Amino acid sequence: QVNLVESGGGSVQSGGSLRLSCAASGFDFSSNGMRWYRQVPGQERELVASIISSGSSTYYPDSMRGRFIISRDNAARTVTLQMNNLKPEDTAVYYCNAWGKINAWGRGTQVTVSS
Repeated sequence: QVNLVESGGGSVQSGGSLRLSCAASGFDFSSNGMRWYRQVPGQERELVASIISSGSSTYYPDSMRGRFIISRDNAARTVTLQMNNLKPEDTAVYYCNAWGKINAWGRGTQVTVSS
């Protein structure tokens, strides 16, 4: 059974940092790319960061580049998102997504940034 479990969300003040993790099981982790998305109620899900299966290449939308860093550990079957200099507009539910040979989603973790 494919399973993605996010952790590390919480509340932080503007300018602070959080590190999100996603633990994967039930599929060939090292053969799939991984992404982080976020969603605010009433809005579409937004891509935050992407990393290919080997971890050798990453992609960030222009709006995310510079503050967020995605990484993965294929041996540990985890993908992380380091978020720095957080802003209130980063408040959202953050989701882990496996893409490529499968398309699977976690249930999300809430990040709240206060001013």
